[in-house]
Amino acid sequence: MRKVIALTVALSLVTLTLGACATDSMSPRTGQGAAVGGGLGAVAGALIDKNNRWRGAVLGGVIGAVAGGTLTEISARAGREAAQTGKPVQYESTDGFQRVEAEPAGTTTSGCKQVRERIYQEGKLVREQTREIC
Repeated sequence: MRKVIALTVALSLVTLTLGACATDSMSPRTGQGAAVGGGLGAVAGALIDKNNRWRGAVLGGVIGAVAGGTLTEISARAGREAAQTGKPVQYESTDGFQRVEAEPAGTTTSGCKQVRERIYQEGKLVREQTREIC
């Protein structure tokens, strides 16, 4: 039990330290994606690791937060860049697991740009959406 508490405290300190290094270029959605991914990862990790559910929850939470934050950030960046340049954009995570393609899809009556995004994981299309970027 002491090891789990020590590991949790150490991971929390690392997370806070790295969070302080974050720049303003990250979108607000990145934090939301990391939080959702962390929560889902913690639940999945606790269910998977039958020998030590705390360890599974901590590891699953960390992995889920990184994956959720990464996907959300590359999606936001691709959408912003496609809206600004008027050209199709593709971003891929460093491990190649996630890829986002964004292409301009017109302008709304309010002057905002519409961007069509396709999100892939392991080369398979998992979501397609059209977002409005002002």
